[in-house]
Amino acid sequence: MFRDRKDAGLKLAEALKPYRKHDPLVLAIPRGGVEIGFHVALALDAPFAILVARKLPLPGDPEAGFGAVAEDGSTFLIEPLAATLGSAVVDETIRRQREEIRRRIEVLRAGEPLPSLRDRAVIVLDDGIAMGSTIRAAIALCRNQKAQRIIAAAPVASPTTTEDLKRIADEVVILEKPRFFRAVAQVYEHWHDVSDEEVLRIMDEYRRRKVDVERPPQRGRSPWA
Repeated sequence: MFRDRKDAGLKLAEALKPYRKHDPLVLAIPRGGVEIGFHVALALDAPFAILVARKLPLPGDPEAGFGAVAEDGSTFLIEPLAATLGSAVVDETIRRQREEIRRRIEVLRAGEPLPSLRDRAVIVLDDGIAMGSTIRAAIALCRNQKAQRIIAAAPVASPTTTEDLKRIADEVVILEKPRFFRAVAQVYEHWHDVSDEEVLRIMDEYRRRKVDVERPPQRGRSPWA
């Protein structure tokens, strides 16, 4: 159990410290993964960026999904579910989510492209992995961008999803694997939906910390410190 995303991020950072020697690039899936990535990137003294991927929600049940799409167009589909919807629904859902991806890139990354992933070790992470569609699409993006080594990481995922990810990522680091997995929020004492504004504050704090490394942070200056 984690108190909040800060607690989860610090614990995941500790588990990922052996990867510091590989000079990794930390990629967080917004919005919930960004605070996790903040703590991991600082602990590993690693560059940090937002990788945008979106779940493809089922019509009438937006909490469930039939796949996901990443910002480069990499798509993962749960084929049996997608087949029941028909190609028109699938295509329209992908189109809408790609519009949201473009919006998030513009707002959360100021329209900037991802850093180069070619020949790099990358840590792709989120605040938790449910069905795993979103991180699968993100991993596909990393493969397409020629990342040398892909480490998928999160504070929590189901045992089944963890095993599935081991087939497509080079390494997988999951802290909690509840036998009876219901939702990511079940392992957090304090859980809230993260806004664009919160993501921007976290990224501003990361940039300040990286630029101003000589001066110790002032106590209480940031909720993510």
